[in-house]
Amino acid sequence: MLFELLSLTAGTLGFIRTENDGFELAAAVFTDVFENWHDDTPANLSSVVRNNGQRQQSCYIIIDRQMSESTDPLQELFVPRRRFRGPHAQTLAGNFLRRTNLLPTPEERLFQVEPEVQVLCHCHWQAERSSRLTLVIVHGLEGSSSSQYVVGTGSKAWEKGWNVVRMNVRNCGGTEKLAATLYHSGLSGDIRSVVGTLIGEERLEHLALVGFSMGGNQVLKCMGEWSSEAPKEIVAAAGVSPACDLSISADALHRPGNRIYEWKFLIGLRKRMRRKAELFPGKFDVSNLKMVRSIRDFDELITARYMGFESAEDYYSKAGASRVVDRIALPTLIIHSADDPFIVMNPETEAKFEANPSITYLRTENGGHCAFLAEPNGYDGRWAERQVIAFLDRELARRQTEPAETQSAETSPQK
Repeated sequence: MLFELLSLTAGTLGFIRTENDGFELAAAVFTDVFENWHDDTPANLSSVVRNNGQRQQSCYIIIDRQMSESTDPLQELFVPRRRFRGPHAQTLAGNFLRRTNLLPTPEERLFQVEPEVQVLCHCHWQAERSSRLTLVIVHGLEGSSSSQYVVGTGSKAWEKGWNVVRMNVRNCGGTEKLAATLYHSGLSGDIRSVVGTLIGEERLEHLALVGFSMGGNQVLKCMGEWSSEAPKEIVAAAGVSPACDLSISADALHRPGNRIYEWKFLIGLRKRMRRKAELFPGKFDVSNLKMVRSIRDFDELITARYMGFESAEDYYSKAGASRVVDRIALPTLIIHSADDPFIVMNPETEAKFEANPSITYLRTENGGHCAFLAEPNGYDGRWAERQVIAFLDRELARRQTEPAETQSAETSPQK
């Protein structure tokens, strides 16, 4: 526990060192930790949480007609790791606590997704790759294929005997020179292009997708746009802390308690924009950056201007997966925490999740953003990653036991 606290402290101080506003977050993090320091709630009482000193049932929703009456391991409740129960402590501990990378040296591969636009993927292939499930993992805003949750999920998939493809969203992972465009949350077409190339060139039999935060939105948008016409090789998908409702999440990110997260994103976005201007002289005007004080400002002045949207609000409306999640037609897992500091789920979007029989929606009371750090009881405590792997493993087993004609009918266009 002491090592974990020291790691979190060091990571948090590094995270906030460039902004005075960060000390407000630091105070919130340590409050999150120390207010639970003497909390004697038993760790094995997974259905009980504390809220303003009162015990109540955890807000955990399982929306799956076949799972709700089973003993499926996916129904394991999330219990936040003791001492890390608050949203900021979860979010930062999930990012900064040391991870074990079990992945072998990758094959670096470029994929053409548009004319003059390539993305870099790090591919890890099992022997007899074509017959193994291939998991494509997509990171969040200003992340990369080396993001903690990408490596962690990839390691778990590799241990299952699956192929792993860690995808960099265009311009990310040091690949600014590979595209004359910027990137944004709605680039689901890039995922479709990577999947199509993998299927065509590697003759892969089974693929699955998982995305985190912005990547979760892209994956869910991709699945909704495919609807019942997804490639027959696609088995299932998952989104963890997906940014489906971009407008209200951008506003949440600008709240005083979340400003350090917003500034962290903006520092990276500004640096990337300047690198793009250097690589493509005359194409990008960086003078507007001095007027950017929020993510919404950046999307209004930069994203909308250079990516073909009328405004930030037009971009948020068209790029959000919430428009198409009701069309998802293959098994899809969505994990979201009610205390996520800056990703907000619109009630109308959650209603779409609930109404869609293809979607399994797990909503926890705690978990922060892309964290879901539980006690390491028999595994590393990364609960959401474990849930994703268990869900995809179950759906792969179902696919492999289904008659071929049933699979064909599931992926054929609806009439």
